[in-house]
Order: sequence, then structure tokens, then C-alpha cells
Amino acid sequence: MRQTGNSCLQPHNVWVNHDVIVVGGSAGAVEVLLGIVAELPANLHASVFVVLHTSSADPGLLPELLAARGRLPASFPLHEEKIQRGHIYVAPPDNHLLLRPGAIEVVRGPKENGHRPAVDPLFRTASAAFGPRVIAVVISGYQDCGTAGMLSVKARGGLAIVQAPDTALAEEMPRSVVEKVPVDHIVHPLELPSLIVRLSATPAGQAGMPDQFVEQLEGHEKGKPAELVCPICQGVLTEAQPGVFEHFRCHVGHAFSLESLVSEPGEEMERALWAAVRALEEGAALSRRLMTSARGDLRRRFAEKAKTQNEQAELIRQILLHGALLSREDAPSVTDAS
Repeated sequence: MRQTGNSCLQPHNVWVNHDVIVVGGSAGAVEVLLGIVAELPANLHASVFVVLHTSSADPGLLPELLAARGRLPASFPLHEEKIQRGHIYVAPPDNHLLLRPGAIEVVRGPKENGHRPAVDPLFRTASAAFGPRVIAVVISGYQDCGTAGMLSVKARGGLAIVQAPDTALAEEMPRSVVEKVPVDHIVHPLELPSLIVRLSATPAGQAGMPDQFVEQLEGHEKGKPAELVCPICQGVLTEAQPGVFEHFRCHVGHAFSLESLVSEPGEEMERALWAAVRALEEGAALSRRLMTSARGDLRRRFAEKAKTQNEQAELIRQILLHGALLSREDAPSVTDAS
């Protein structure tokens, strides 16, 4: 039984076609996505859900771009909005896009792989709600968000499509999926629209049951203590069964692949170093002000302190801006200005 028109999607236990299409990407994904929607027919008997990694300051023009390029309406959904066929739903900036049978959830949940919106929550909840009816598509992007979500999709009998990594502007996301998930199709971007349309018209297969590893990936079961702390909230991390895909989650819900877990502290360190630059420059400015009213040896010491603080600030600035590798001889001496 296949629904027609713009009726809401039926619960996952009703036999239908592959009528839930979820797409995830990051850097280099917009052009690929525009190419997909340009070829989707106006009578598509499926709903399309899109997550592209964006910042909270994103101007939010993607739905307009997609609607202008193709035949289907596109929008940022509202929380609790009913799902309609023949519509493209885009994750709003700084919100996760989640699915449940018949409705959409738009929530500011914990970041996953450092992102909100993130691809994994969409894929995971689509899989839980609609099982084998899901077609999941990973396109160009950095790091490996989407791999854990694609594992959920495959565990419940959905279909996995990946943009051929060598055609992607940023190949890390699709390549990670290809290496870690038994994907169904690896295709050139030009082949994606016709493939999606063809698969959406085929009957969904049998529902699968997630194993313990997937249950831990999704946070339904507690993984093994990882002896690491969450770089966002400092909570204890647990790891899903090692050996398949290294994935970590804290009790709050922040989730990380190994790659994103490594990069997150680096971003925290960068913020701390920029704060250090600001503190050193403010200290140098204060020393120069004190120098104007000081006399004799005290004046000289304030001058030395201002010079040293400026040198240290500039050193850190150059490391941040250029990734400079400094030798011991490059490091400025620290003058005792106490």
C-alpha cells in the first residue's frame, strides 16, 4: 500500500515504499544537494529531510535556495509539525532535526560531533521511526558525522547511499561511511537524483533489529567506561563496543566519533590561546600606562614587562594564524617583572 498526494506518513509497521529520504552533508554539500532537488519530481511519493552542518549565525537561506532550484516546496519545520509527502524539510540553524512516526521534532539537544544540527540524530531517529523505509544519503563533508547514523539505518533494514568520495569537495564524511558501513550504492553526484527517485518507488524490505553495538551507539544502552571526559561538559564518556566504529557518549548526550573527540579539545585550546593573547595585550597596555608615571628602575621594569607581554602575545598570535613551528631559539625570554 502506497500513499498518494500529500498525506502524512504512515507508522513504520504499515507496508509502504522507501518514502523517507534523509540527507546529510557539510562542506561542499550545498551544490550537490541543489543538483539532487533540481531533478526530483513534483509528485515524489516521499518526504525529504536535510541536515547540513551550519553555525548558529547561519542566515537560513537554504530552504529558499532548494525551493527555487526544484519542484518541491522546502522549509524549516516547526516542532511537532506533521510530515507531508512531497516536501523538503531542512534542519534550522542551531537545532537538531529529529523524526518520530508522523511528526517532526526541532530541538536544541546536546551537540553531536561538535555540531547542532548534526547528521547522526536525524539518521538515527528516522531509522527508529520508519525502519526499512529510510533511504539515507551522505554527501560531501569533513570529519565523519553520519557514519554512526548510517549504521543505525542499515541495522533496521534501510538503504545507504553515498556520494563517491573522489567526487566530493570534502571526502571525509562519505569515505568514512564507505569504510565502516555496508553501503548499498556509491555513486557520482549526477546519478544521485535518478537513483533516489527509483529507490523511493520500490517496496521497503523487512525491518531489522539493532544489535547491542547499535543500541550503545544510539545511547539506549550504556557502553564501556572510556576513562575520558566529555570536552563540552566534563562528564564521563562511555564507548560503544570497540572494534567496529569508535564512538563515545556522555550521560548528558554529547556524542563523538574518535575523530571529532580529538578535534574538540583542539578548538577549546584555540579559544584559550586567543584569550591568552587578549590578556597579554591588555597587560602590556596597563604596563605602558604605569610606566608613564613611574620613575627610575620601576619605569624600566614596567617597560620590560610591556615588551615581554607584547612578544608573548605576538608569538601565540603567529602560532594561531600560521601554525608556525617554533624552535627553542625562537621563544622569547621571560623577564622577571614582579
